[in-house]
Amino acid sequence: MNRNVAVILSLMMLTVAPLLAQVDDAPQPENQTVASDDNLGAAADRMVTPPPVSGQAYPVTSGSQERSNYLRGGLNFTSAYTDNALGSAAGKPLSDISYSIAPFLSVAQTATREQFVLTYAPGYTLYQRFSDRSEADQNASISFAYRLSPHVTFSANDSFQKSSSVFNQPDLGTTGAVNPGPNLPNFSVIAPNADRLSNTGTAGLTYQFELNDMVGTTGTFTNLFYPNPAQVPGLSNSSAQAGLAFWAHRLGRRHYLGATYQYQRLLAQPTHGLTETQTHAPLLFYTVYLAKDLPLSFFGGEQHSDTVQPPPLLPLKQWTPVGGASLSWRAHSTSFAISYAHTISTSPGLIGAVKLDNATASIGQQLTKNLSASASGGYSQNNVLGNLPNSTGSLNGHTISGAAFVQQQFGRNVTLQLAYTRLHQDYAGVLILASTPNTSRESISIAYHFDRVLGR
Repeated sequence: MNRNVAVILSLMMLTVAPLLAQVDDAPQPENQTVASDDNLGAAADRMVTPPPVSGQAYPVTSGSQERSNYLRGGLNFTSAYTDNALGSAAGKPLSDISYSIAPFLSVAQTATREQFVLTYAPGYTLYQRFSDRSEADQNASISFAYRLSPHVTFSANDSFQKSSSVFNQPDLGTTGAVNPGPNLPNFSVIAPNADRLSNTGTAGLTYQFELNDMVGTTGTFTNLFYPNPAQVPGLSNSSAQAGLAFWAHRLGRRHYLGATYQYQRLLAQPTHGLTETQTHAPLLFYTVYLAKDLPLSFFGGEQHSDTVQPPPLLPLKQWTPVGGASLSWRAHSTSFAISYAHTISTSPGLIGAVKLDNATASIGQQLTKNLSASASGGYSQNNVLGNLPNSTGSLNGHTISGAAFVQQQFGRNVTLQLAYTRLHQDYAGVLILASTPNTSRESISIAYHFDRVLGR
């Protein structure tokens, strides 16, 4: 951890004051929690699962946008211009216009003991200039929570994407997600337009065995696969599996203190062999509910890593400090989240696991009944474990990203969205990014959708 950590944490603390001025005094935190607990009818004495160990990203919608027991579907058409469609080792970005059409279907059901949300959005993307990149897209996500007993809850979620562009995620609500825990999915190195498969899943079990004590476990996995390596020179496939067990104790009525043990198995598959890193980390965490739907969390500890690299590189063992903080706020028409983490994470397409410094922020605002806007941004510094500091073409680098969206609804069934995304990626050793590090994308989408209330 360095002075950047202190700067980011200080900014997060300064952010709390203006937010508190906009919210009423909070009821006790046991009367509110993440969406799954709220919708499952949490009892007054039930503990919440603190954000650092929940395995869930903060919601990106405001309270006014929440729904349960519905069927939603429709058709989405998007036209987008990208000034760096393919990347180029010659330093000349190649632009293109794409057209996407995607039907989508989402269903959500909530009962006394269970909650289920399923979204599916297949589609087809056509590129005007580089027609060989045109392909069928697949986007799907599922989330499930079930209360086995009054104080035992099981939850799981999974998302899958098959596409020629990382931007093609119609109607999945994943844009701007902020993750508050140490198990960070790391997709921060982005090939502009390339065939890719990605999959992320989480499953967890919590048990409140006393009035103020809870234990639980969370397992996660991520996979990143490029079917055509020729499209992404310098990048490779990667995967990760991680497990976390925790104990949490409630202090007073707003404070949660606990300890965790985290294990990770991180794999990278560059062309010259397999790199495997295993990590073990005892961590402490603390969460305080400053107001309703306003949790502030911290975690920290030491992480031991054991990296096995292809010859002639030697195995590497080391201890690394780990830490992070997050803040989230949700109101009737506003959502806000920010997080920072310093940890060892999966390879985002590089030759091995990385020391990751990651900061993300997201804000959404319902401006009027039919007009909403959102923005998100992120910074990721990836330093490859075992990468020789003086080697030519170092793979260490950073990604800076930002996105803005404006959405207008016309009547009950038509929505228009304007979006802008900007990427800057500085990785001297990644051929597809080295000469053309900047990517801008502007898009316009129009969707016809229908909503049906279920069970009423």
